[in-house]
Amino acid sequence: MTKEEALDIISDAGFGFFATVEGNKPRVRPMMPYLSENGELLLALLGRSRTISQIKANSNVEVCFVDRKMWYCRVSGTAVMSDDISRKTTVFENVPMLRQYFAGPDDPNYHLAIITINSVEVMTPHSRLPEEINLL
Repeated sequence: MTKEEALDIISDAGFGFFATVEGNKPRVRPMMPYLSENGELLLALLGRSRTISQIKANSNVEVCFVDRKMWYCRVSGTAVMSDDISRKTTVFENVPMLRQYFAGPDDPNYHLAIITINSVEVMTPHSRLPEEINLL
């Protein structure tokens, strides 16, 4: 699979299943991360979200995107919380749904997780095995 096909899966899916760990239990929820031009996943979070403390306790995360054809793209990485207003603005401008939750990039309830991608695994229903690819 090509890099472009993997990016199409992410784009077509619209949202992904974001996984963190709390203690020894996986925690998964649907989220709408934004893939930045420099290859980071940017994720908006509410200030009261348990996800923030989970990231701070264990920065290893994964997002699984599945498109309408049942092709999937698993993105694994490490997450850090950030107050970078430039990145927050980028996410706010590119994920319209955030307007339901936040007044703007400087909303005190708007928190940002930056995910540095460590590995990407893709697979289609026709594949026999998942394939690792480079998104950068």
